[in-house]
Parts: sequence; structure tokens; C-alpha cells
Amino acid sequence: MSGTEKSKAHIEQAKGKAKEAMGRMVGNQRMTAEGRADQAKGNARHAKEDIKDSFRH
Repeated sequence: MSGTEKSKAHIEQAKGKAKEAMGRMVGNQRMTAEGRADQAKGNARHAKEDIKDSFRH
């Protein structure tokens, strides 16, 4: 997996977790949903890179 893509995926996942937790803490459903969406984008990026890596080897 590319180092930059891997780090972007991890950053998106962490940002999403933080946003989701903050949304739950203040009772903001929209922020919670945005956090989940950010996590999903990070997971998708990670999966895409895993697939690319499987074809390289």
C-alpha cells in the first residue's frame, strides 16, 4: 500500500471517529452521521489500496 494513501486512510478514519464521538457528546445527529461517513471513506480508501496491492504481488 502506498504510504501516502495509507496515511490518508488512517487520518480519515481517525477524523471520523473523533467527529462521531463529538456529535454524540453534544447530541448533534448530523455531526455523528458526518463522522460515520468520514470513517466509511477511510475504510473504502484502505480497501481500494488493499485490492491494488493484491494485484501487484
